[in-house]
Amino acid sequence: MIAFEPHPLLRNAHLMTIAGALARRKFPRLGTVTERLFEVEPGTRILAHCHWQAELRRHPTLAMVHGLEGSSDSNYMLGAGEKAFAAGFNVLRLNQRNCGGTERLTPTLYNSGLSGDYRAVVNELIERDKLPEIFFAGYSMGGNLVLKMAGELGDAAPTQLRGVAAICPALDLAACAAALEWRQNFLYEWRFVHGLKQRMRRKARLYPDRYSLNGLDRVHSVREFDEVITAPYCGYRDADDYYFRASAIRVTDRIRVPTLVLPAQDDPFVPYAVFQQPAITGNPAIQLEAPAYGGHCSFISNVAGENRFWAESRVVEFCRAKSALV
Repeated sequence: MIAFEPHPLLRNAHLMTIAGALARRKFPRLGTVTERLFEVEPGTRILAHCHWQAELRRHPTLAMVHGLEGSSDSNYMLGAGEKAFAAGFNVLRLNQRNCGGTERLTPTLYNSGLSGDYRAVVNELIERDKLPEIFFAGYSMGGNLVLKMAGELGDAAPTQLRGVAAICPALDLAACAAALEWRQNFLYEWRFVHGLKQRMRRKARLYPDRYSLNGLDRVHSVREFDEVITAPYCGYRDADDYYFRASAIRVTDRIRVPTLVLPAQDDPFVPYAVFQQPAITGNPAIQLEAPAYGGHCSFISNVAGENRFWAESRVVEFCRAKSALV
């Protein structure tokens, strides 16, 4: 295991986070991409960008889930996908509902409670594709989703699900929403809210009989968006009910598959204290690695080359160690 040493110019959490988001990167080893739609519930499909190895059943598979307002084309998805493909994995870069330009694939919205979408993906990969080893990795909101999926499966997790990795997972949604409202986090809050509102306007144009934009102009925080939009349209009483029911921290004690959790202690809006709860530290299936630096989903190291983006390499290393096929 390669220990993380941050780039010396990026020991500030905000600089680290922004650098990771804005870094210009190329991914020449990612391989040929094909598109695939997974029907996760009647009338709702999600889009995956897939990179299959020759003789795909002889290789492990890594499926990845992005964060809030991300997509299958987010840098961390492409970076981890490239490293995994080069290591011999089939790679699926999944878009959450409505993300990556897929608003027409479902009449519903996306939210942090939809872990059933990824159970449906696991089941299809097992039943239709007969894949022997499946791993999941999730970033931020996606980390909450894959941990929630693993916790809900508990002892009933299929043997083909060999491991789960979560990078800076937002597994306590109320704590994350509160942290986003801190003054120093105004840039992240603005970016998330702007994207969410733009997506909601596109959705209302597609489904004008289903969605109203009343009150949207008065939304200025993620919590307000969840109170006005997410909760009423996704079956929750209010934002507090949504945060409670959708947070993976409620079920992480039930996780039984090998799990890697990678938070950064200086993450600007995923408070580190949540990872010190017994549901994480007391579960022998969970391997917690928490560097002092890393920002939010960035982890840019002082080592050039393959391991510059440390968390991507660490996820692939973890999955390789749990696989019998690579």
